[in-house]
Amino acid sequence: MAKIGRNEQCRCGSGRKFKRCCLPKEQAGLALRSSAQALKISLAYEIELVQQAAVERKQTFRELGVFILFSTVAGDAWLLEMTDGDGVQLARGGVALTAPIDQNPETIEAEWSHTFAIENREFVITAYEDRSVQVLTDYPTAEINAAMKRIRKKFSSEQLSQVHVKQES
Repeated sequence: MAKIGRNEQCRCGSGRKFKRCCLPKEQAGLALRSSAQALKISLAYEIELVQQAAVERKQTFRELGVFILFSTVAGDAWLLEMTDGDGVQLARGGVALTAPIDQNPETIEAEWSHTFAIENREFVITAYEDRSVQVLTDYPTAEINAAMKRIRKKFSSEQLSQVHVKQES
């Protein structure tokens, strides 16, 4: 995992800058979690925050590793994974949906329901189930594009290629 910058949001999910949260603990040798454990806890925490914002119909946008999470004023929320362009809806019309995320000490598994793309500044999803395509309006496409660029800069192509674990038959 890439090293976190001092001024980035802390990976523990507190919402504070790393330098004001877990960095002093790490420097003192008091870090309680590995980076992988912190990421897993943070993903669940970030999902809850984005779902709550969607229920309250507040727009929010978050990044965590290779994940992008956002909510809209219409009450929709999504979790996107940018390496394969996968996505899953976390809230619809102000109602939180069950997040199909399974975490264990080694991996984070998500049951992705869609692929996503930004085409002509529009958010386009394709359902895995029936291959239906939908164009969703008023989604933060500029922010998603910018986040994807930041993630590609932050992680090497080798790191990004190792995000997915190949399943054995």
